[in-house]
Amino acid sequence: MSTHRGYDYLLYVITIRAMSHLIISSLYFIFPAYIANMCPVIFGKLNFPFGKAINAKLFGENKTWRGFYAGYLGAFIVLLVQAFLSSKGIFEQYAFLDYSEINLLLYAGLFGIGAILGDLIESFFKRRVGIKSGQPWFPFDQLDFVIGALALLAPLYILPWENILALAIITPILHFLTNVIAYLLGLKKVWW
Repeated sequence: MSTHRGYDYLLYVITIRAMSHLIISSLYFIFPAYIANMCPVIFGKLNFPFGKAINAKLFGENKTWRGFYAGYLGAFIVLLVQAFLSSKGIFEQYAFLDYSEINLLLYAGLFGIGAILGDLIESFFKRRVGIKSGQPWFPFDQLDFVIGALALLAPLYILPWENILALAIITPILHFLTNVIAYLLGLKKVWW
């Protein structure tokens, strides 16, 4: 009986470790896109230039040219930090990319611009189905930036399917939590 419990415990520990690694490595990989998705809101609150709407009728008032460079800069800064951490051997076990080998400027574009394009395309379709700017559209509002980044990254790197599935599950939860925090901090007008 105790041997059976020992195997169960061992299986439990192995499963928890495997799930933890899956979640952390997935988040570590997509983190530049996560930050890129937040940067337009932050840059907007700081009144950075080029806040003119790209096309309010097609995408809504809050989709601006500033969002593109904000997303790019956010992704680039995260990639620089990841490259630094990698050079020190930190988080290496979670990294899919060799940060010393990749072109950080290019990958910042793929993560950052990809995230912003994903959001922009989602906004276009959101307007076509009659959902107003700022109104929720689950799960597209939560996954658009991840899909955009993964799509632009695809010619150079395709994330394993289990990590994509993990992101599809985790991202809506984290998206909701960060929106609530941004709302409480006065960075967003709505909590969703």
